[in-house]
Amino acid sequence: MRHNESLSLLEREAPRLEALADRIWGLAELRYAERESAALHADALAAAGFRVTRGVAGIPTAFVAEAGEGGPVIGLLGEYDALSGLNQQSGALSCAPSLEHPGLNGHGCGHHLLGAAAHLAAIGVAAQLKATGRPGRVRFYGCPAEEGGSGKTFMARAGLFDDLAAALTWHPASHTGVFDQSSLANVQARFRFHGRASHAAQSPHLGRSALDAVELMNVGCNYLREHMPPHARVHYAVTDSGGLSPNVVQARAEVLHLVRAVSNAEAAALYARVCDVARGAALMTGCELEILFEKACSNLLLNDVLNRVMHEELLAIGQLPVGAAERDEAQRFATTLSDNDVAAAERSLGQVLRHARPTLFEGVAEYRPNRDEPLYGSTDVGDVSWVTPTAQCWVACFAFGTPMHSWQLVAQGKTGMAHAGLRLAARALAATALRLFDDPALLQRAREELEQRRGGPYVCPIPPEATLPAAA
Repeated sequence: MRHNESLSLLEREAPRLEALADRIWGLAELRYAERESAALHADALAAAGFRVTRGVAGIPTAFVAEAGEGGPVIGLLGEYDALSGLNQQSGALSCAPSLEHPGLNGHGCGHHLLGAAAHLAAIGVAAQLKATGRPGRVRFYGCPAEEGGSGKTFMARAGLFDDLAAALTWHPASHTGVFDQSSLANVQARFRFHGRASHAAQSPHLGRSALDAVELMNVGCNYLREHMPPHARVHYAVTDSGGLSPNVVQARAEVLHLVRAVSNAEAAALYARVCDVARGAALMTGCELEILFEKACSNLLLNDVLNRVMHEELLAIGQLPVGAAERDEAQRFATTLSDNDVAAAERSLGQVLRHARPTLFEGVAEYRPNRDEPLYGSTDVGDVSWVTPTAQCWVACFAFGTPMHSWQLVAQGKTGMAHAGLRLAARALAATALRLFDDPALLQRAREELEQRRGGPYVCPIPPEATLPAAA
């Protein structure tokens, strides 16, 4: 980073934000229930002089914190939600429940680090704007429920990103590099079947099994897979099996389905087919069907102008700031990973590293835009990218090949290599933001690219009548 004052401040503030990330790692709060995590971020930013607005878009755990005056507004996106079923002991080399933080949840996608690094970058950018007296505002977005809730999509529907000149964010990973693929759009809904209870032996003919309807719906969706577009995905979780007594015909049952495709239009079309399968299951079993739309998010629109700026800043920063201790950490966790895990990480880079597979990725991957092959995951950053030019990078925080949503990733969430990645991500975000403040022409070119690529106005995939899903 060329701005030495900001760099010094980031280094001074980094231990405090690392401690904040570690504390949020232990809280491991799920979608829309991140009350303590959101409060920790909002309170700390308020204490740093930011103007904080809480409960934005009608979401109790969403907030906006802004510093600076006039000029363009650049947003930094922060997350802090966890995942269900991934409780894990920090530093353990086997799948073991946490003794320090009992519960069912865990930070299996590194969002405790994500929010902390964006927070740290916002402080550095705000300090530089103030020191130079330059017009401009940096805005930190406290974004809940990226996992399973599409918090940013609800925030986009409320217009919270409309006045941004650009948005920047990052994601913890096992390598470092700029996002160079789109993501999949998705739609999620609950399918709740209502049947009729009866004695399963004495009078089964009087019952109408809601659980049968759930099973038939899943069978129907499995047959549907043969006739979906090649990049599409349908996942499910049975959230209510109707009770624990097998001698009762289940009068209620529910399944949660997540539908993914390469675009909003394709995801909506596939979702409509899944709904038809559910209606067929209800008809076959004599049940009533209730469809509860939960959330949706758009595919990510890459912005080549911003991506190249971010890539240049990553290259200028250079190597991941690690030493022997962090390399030893990575080596220990590498023993828990399979060859398939490492091969999948190689494929995500778009290049093969068979002759030099690292245990810790310390450099910067090449930037190779690929609009033909999407990432198969989804992110509500996609909706921000339809509203304003957006750039996002991966930063290595874990042993190379560590899968997302795994116990290994949770176990590495408070290690020295995770902290090193947090620091590098904060520097990259701050350097990119300051470069954009320095060169308004870049912002103009990024906006022109967005408008050309978007081809029309943003239409939120969450309809106006849809309400916020319940906190998990």
